Amino acid sequence: MELKDIKAVYFIGAGGIGMSAIARYFMHRGMVVAGYDKTPSELTRRLEKEGMLLHYEENVSEIPHACKKPESCLVVYTPAVPADHKELIFFREGGFEVQKRAQVLGILTRMHKGLCVAGTHGKTTTSAMCAHILHQSHVECNAFLGGITKNYGTNYLLSDNSDYVVIEADEFDRSFHWLRPWMTVITSTDPDHLDIYGTKEAYLESFRHYTTLIQQGGALIIHRGLEMQPDVPEGVRTYDYSLKEGDFHAANIRIDNGEIVFDFVSPIENVDNVWLGHPVPINIENGVAAMAMAQLAGCTAEELRYGMKTYRGVDRRFDFKLKDQRHVFLSDYAHHPKEILASARSIRQLYQHRKITAIFQPHLYTRTRDFYREFADALSLLDEVILCDIYPAREQPIPGVTSKLIYDNLRPDMERSMISLDEVLPLVKSRDFDVLVVLGAGDLDNLVPQITKILEAKKP
Repeated sequence: MELKDIKAVYFIGAGGIGMSAIARYFMHRGMVVAGYDKTPSELTRRLEKEGMLLHYEENVSEIPHACKKPESCLVVYTPAVPADHKELIFFREGGFEVQKRAQVLGILTRMHKGLCVAGTHGKTTTSAMCAHILHQSHVECNAFLGGITKNYGTNYLLSDNSDYVVIEADEFDRSFHWLRPWMTVITSTDPDHLDIYGTKEAYLESFRHYTTLIQQGGALIIHRGLEMQPDVPEGVRTYDYSLKEGDFHAANIRIDNGEIVFDFVSPIENVDNVWLGHPVPINIENGVAAMAMAQLAGCTAEELRYGMKTYRGVDRRFDFKLKDQRHVFLSDYAHHPKEILASARSIRQLYQHRKITAIFQPHLYTRTRDFYREFADALSLLDEVILCDIYPAREQPIPGVTSKLIYDNLRPDMERSMISLDEVLPLVKSRDFDVLVVLGAGDLDNLVPQITKILEAKKP
């Protein structure tokens, strides 16, 4: 099915961050856009206000008439939807064009110049930074992001003038193999999703294959020192980057009084005195990667500087909810040991002499089983850890795999406890915290607004 033939698009699993961005793209093009999701959310409510037809019952009769014509309706589904989903079966048996979200993004990288960001961690922030830099520059861009940007209150940006599209390249289920990047950043290749890949070697091979998909004339910007060896096609430029070394890196880093400034070192043009609008130490390296791709796409030094200074961050990515003399409270989506480690280091760097408490909800039984020691090591950088039960997502329980695996391997002398999700709010009410961070990709984040209100009520 070609884009010109599509009159309607139906989404199964419409409320996901990535799915909603594509839905908005098709709504902007004037198509009928509808879909199903298991439960309503703030995001689905926004989509409905914007014109998307949504329902929350697995029921074929709820599908709009315009979405029941196989010759003109594209069906997009998320891998999280089970194969026996009634609506998915209806479309497959009816001869509809049924594609994964990643396949649709792949089409867009063929229609536009794809600027993709891949990696185990850092890809949402890096792609959001790059999109913001480009969006406010003369280059402009379209963007499909994995998080809600603070600058725009959305995960989707549109330009009628730019041929660039910024895409977060997801390695889960090998989704990024559908893409054909013009340029790509690879931030990290620390093994993850071993329930899908099975082995570290298979995970690394998946990233290596991804590098073969870069279009001739494009570029790879890869973090220095990764175990994965790229295999780029002939005619693809290759650069490396890191915090303090590589073709692109930061120099003269200054962190003081809650502000971060650094110089951007580049083989194209150095940019001095870059101010981080979202001043978190981990964002220096993410910013180097974002600026590198934006610079290669044509942004000027002044546009790079202005873009970084005005970037405000992404929801749930080192997301400060409260900062006053008595409390600091933030939420962070970190759910892989390396992400937890980076988050813990950044918090410790910002608040060297304060007590830091984390409430952490592990995500997936398999990830906990495979990395419980690494989780414990990362969390042990903090002063106190409160562990919630594992968020299962798509998985069934594994005998013997609980949060206690992490608990038992934490630093012996640190404060630690285990609680259920229902006990979180009563605990926050009963305690006084100095610096508190909520960590994880599960439903613990749903409690963040209530935690914020509880802490605000404790203001002196």
